[in-house]
Amino acid sequence: MSTEQNSEALETSENCPELKELAETVFDMIRDVHDPEKPETLEELNVVSEEGVLVSRLPAGQTLITIEFVPTVPHCSLASLIGLSLRSKLEKSFPEKHKVDIFIKEGTHMTADEINKQINDKERISAAMENPNLREIVDRCTSDGPG
Repeated sequence: MSTEQNSEALETSENCPELKELAETVFDMIRDVHDPEKPETLEELNVVSEEGVLVSRLPAGQTLITIEFVPTVPHCSLASLIGLSLRSKLEKSFPEKHKVDIFIKEGTHMTADEINKQINDKERISAAMENPNLREIVDRCTSDGPG
């Protein structure tokens, strides 16, 4: 009887100061991720924004981080790489485990549904990160130096 969806969250970063602070920390972590093909960061390209980060506490006490991003163009071929880079950055930056959902903002990409499935599926993520070429691109996008 217990379905724990983020719509059932008890608290969110919109109504809880502790979760708001965590959402700001998450944004600070992802703002400097670089675009896979441009020198700018995702924040500079308006791909990620503070408004696109929501942190919720689920009924079981688990923290859910939801990131919504906007690809630079509706047919962006690197949107899945951006999603992988965001996930990788959070996994590297957070010592504790959180549930992370990453989505393309509705109406901003032609194949958003398929990419959303891809970047939130553990098996697909694992397979992608085993590819040395993809791993190198993600590492470059998430490094602290210029992309």
